[in-house]
Amino acid sequence: MHRDYQTKTQAKADIFEYTEVFYNRSRRHSSLGYMNPEQYEVIKMAA
Repeated sequence: MHRDYQTKTQAKADIFEYTEVFYNRSRRHSSLGYMNPEQYEVIKMAA
């Protein structure tokens, strides 16, 4: 999807939201045994 931004601040905010809210929470992390953070938390809480 392509978006046009009026300011750099708007673009930075959108990039931050994507990175922190979506990408980092859904991608797998090698430090978590190649699980995403949500999967890791479920297993951690069950232990």
